[in-house]
Amino acid sequence: MMSSRMAGSVLRRHAATSRLFTASGVSPAAPAARPPLAGGDGGVLPVMARLMSTSSATSSPAKEEATKATKEGGDKKAVVINSYWGIEQSNKLVREDGTEWKWTCFRPWETYTADTSIDLTRHHEPKTLGDKIAYWIVKSLRFPTDVFFQRRYGCRAMMLETVAAVPGMVGGMLLHLRSLRRFEQSGGWIRALLEEAENERMHLMTFMEVAKPRWYERALVLAVQGAFFNAYFLGYMLSPKLAHRVVGYLEEEAIHSYTEYLKDIEAGKIDNVPAPAIAIDYWRLPANATLKDVVTVVRADEAHHRDVNHFASDIHRQGMQLKESPAPIGYH
Repeated sequence: MMSSRMAGSVLRRHAATSRLFTASGVSPAAPAARPPLAGGDGGVLPVMARLMSTSSATSSPAKEEATKATKEGGDKKAVVINSYWGIEQSNKLVREDGTEWKWTCFRPWETYTADTSIDLTRHHEPKTLGDKIAYWIVKSLRFPTDVFFQRRYGCRAMMLETVAAVPGMVGGMLLHLRSLRRFEQSGGWIRALLEEAENERMHLMTFMEVAKPRWYERALVLAVQGAFFNAYFLGYMLSPKLAHRVVGYLEEEAIHSYTEYLKDIEAGKIDNVPAPAIAIDYWRLPANATLKDVVTVVRADEAHHRDVNHFASDIHRQGMQLKESPAPIGYH
């Protein structure tokens, strides 16, 4: 008697479970298409089979989540992913002249025309002990770079940008965490430093098209970036004033390197090849722009980063926090 009651309650629970899942979108005819499992028509295994098949059936009508539809056009294949979450990919971005925008790493409204009229000769004279330490740190880093790359400025620029893109990201990240811990605004400096990091990264993406790195240069990038990231992270935690001063002097060295790069291009020692397409769109250069034009605008960017970091160090030197002075967002 007791066992028959228990069996009846189990059957009722199974029937309720089955109705529950059927109401969520499983067709009543679906069980006929299910593959048979060992265990006969009754018992636990058929119930498990029904549960497994309902979970797969409910996922298919939901706008075919995670389904990839490939559209072929000529030699290119554009992959469109239908998202259950309502996130749509915008494939209709166009330039000002109406032609299709092909870059996904940056958008048309993120492009700009570089200010090449900036003073390239400006230099912060090291007077305090901290300034002198920052200055000689950068000078000591330049020596092995000169020995390794010599006058191969394309590869030198590539290596320089893998390092130059680190400080803005580290500084922005630490200011972001400080803002969260202390429930305070950053004065726009988080955005300004992350803008700098992204701009330096775009320099790298450009020079990757100009100078193809060898395997040992890629290995060197891994080693240098790992060491520099951790050293700069620790340095910024201990003294943001010193960290920003180091970057200011690092940017001064970058200006010098790009000036030498331009001299070799003008002297014919380096071919003045057409500018990469990514550089033409990012800096809004003319269609017939050359490598010389690219190096010129990159050098101007470095001069702006020099000013921003020396300015940030000066704020700290005056005993103030960065948030107390509005950040030069979009300065480059």
